Amino acid sequence: MLQKSYPDWVRRKIDIPDVSVTSLLTEAGKKYGPNVAIDFLGKKITYSVLISEVESATAFLNGIGVKSGDRVSLMLPNIPQFVFMFFAILRLGAIVVQTNPIYTKHELEFQLTDAGAEVVIVLDDFADKVQLLHPKIVKKIVIVKVEDYLPGLLASLYSLSRKMKKTVPILPQGPHVFLYNGKTRESPIKEAMIIPEKQIAILQYTGGTTGIPKGAVLTHRNLVSNVYQVTEWLPVELRTGISYLAAIPYFHVYGMMNAMLIPIYQGAKIIMVPDPRDLKRVVKTIGKYQPDAFPGVPAMYHAVMNYPGIEKFKINSIKVCISGAAPLPEELQKKFESAVGAQITEGYGLSETSPVANVNPIGEKDPVKGRKRLGSVGVALPNTYERIVDVETGTKDLPKGEIGEIIIRGPQVMREYWNKPEESAKVLRDGWLHTGDLARMDDDGYVYIVDRKKDLIIASGYNVYPREVEEVLYKHPAVTEAAVVGAKDEYRGETIKAFVVLKEGESVKPEELIDFCRGYLAPYKIPRIVEFRDSLPKTLVGKVLRRELQ
Repeated sequence: MLQKSYPDWVRRKIDIPDVSVTSLLTEAGKKYGPNVAIDFLGKKITYSVLISEVESATAFLNGIGVKSGDRVSLMLPNIPQFVFMFFAILRLGAIVVQTNPIYTKHELEFQLTDAGAEVVIVLDDFADKVQLLHPKIVKKIVIVKVEDYLPGLLASLYSLSRKMKKTVPILPQGPHVFLYNGKTRESPIKEAMIIPEKQIAILQYTGGTTGIPKGAVLTHRNLVSNVYQVTEWLPVELRTGISYLAAIPYFHVYGMMNAMLIPIYQGAKIIMVPDPRDLKRVVKTIGKYQPDAFPGVPAMYHAVMNYPGIEKFKINSIKVCISGAAPLPEELQKKFESAVGAQITEGYGLSETSPVANVNPIGEKDPVKGRKRLGSVGVALPNTYERIVDVETGTKDLPKGEIGEIIIRGPQVMREYWNKPEESAKVLRDGWLHTGDLARMDDDGYVYIVDRKKDLIIASGYNVYPREVEEVLYKHPAVTEAAVVGAKDEYRGETIKAFVVLKEGESVKPEELIDFCRGYLAPYKIPRIVEFRDSLPKTLVGKVLRRELQ
């Protein structure tokens, strides 16, 4: 039935090979060996060299004792070593634990303990935070440096600048600390035997549909399926020989899929930007390298569009912007396309779907089949099936146009939540993933996300879980009650707003509470607005009514 809503080139059902994630790189090396795989601030790495780097990293990790089944935290920004280590971990049959480098010690402690990750691969700038968890949680620390893979002159200038500014980090010492610069080459080792359907590739931490962060278990089969599904969706001219701007962080499942795995499968050039917050570099990179594809989040497109003098940077080389991780406002979409000329195609998914489940048609060649629908996240990808069911039971299918919970079935749907059988059973029922998102579907299969069943906040594409922020606020000695909601924000999509009730006789300024949160939370989780109240609205059983606060 959905076939009529698909672009002409897309098949409703495709064959997905039973292969490992690492085979995507192996095949790309055979087909595109001399082609540039990564361009990192002018440092060019071909596919042949990339494979050599991955083999070196694999031997290194094997040499320090990483083995099949181990969980290894990858705590890096978008730098070449992320790609090397990502594939090296998988080649050993180990599991990548995606970790945000700007996590606080408090957040790291929770994630690494939950995952059982005793080895952490970290940028030198953040090694001190990891060291604080040794030896109780972290047993081995692998440190990498940005300058090791910068082009010669830039590497020297970078090192000199840090010395002059006295920002060179003091690295932890001891037999548990290992420096990796890729210069010492060891003999390649045999890749571990991987059964794609069973072997876990990554643990992607998410709040899921309820509660505090949980590790979505994504197998090799899940990730490979999503690579093939999304590639099938792309017009033929965007499947090979193109370049991707990789500014969206790789530790985010959306960035990992759309700015790393899919480009590698296509043999594309990945133009890396290590810090998406460095807007000047993002814009200059687009102008200089003229990428064809720009996967991003709405906040990023908003910032690029409003960058002073943007018209001077010749960013009209971009053929397609794939927007995900947060709702895309219709007005932003219209303004961006008008100003930049590139089409923004909105998609939808979750960490639990590896992450892509829906995409709007790309291209306008066919006035019906090729036309996206504003306000919609598109239709289900090939091999993906979706239903809108009643919120109460999750079993009754609703008529077209009615709002209910969207549930998804497909090869990209996660296996389970890591060590959380009860949570897994709640969301995985009879082969269907219950997303917790409220949506409606029209007669042509286009999905419109209406709201979230739970209270997840998405700020600049990042998931923020109110309970996590509230628990930090409760730590403050002056706070007796707290509730956190998402407030609409033109730039970030949503921003964090805290409603606080103080203990009798206590006095504290909003800025003091915000500052207090900095010691416990990553920057995107910190409340931007604090409102004091005498009381919070509650149900008869004492549950805070967040909806009323919103």
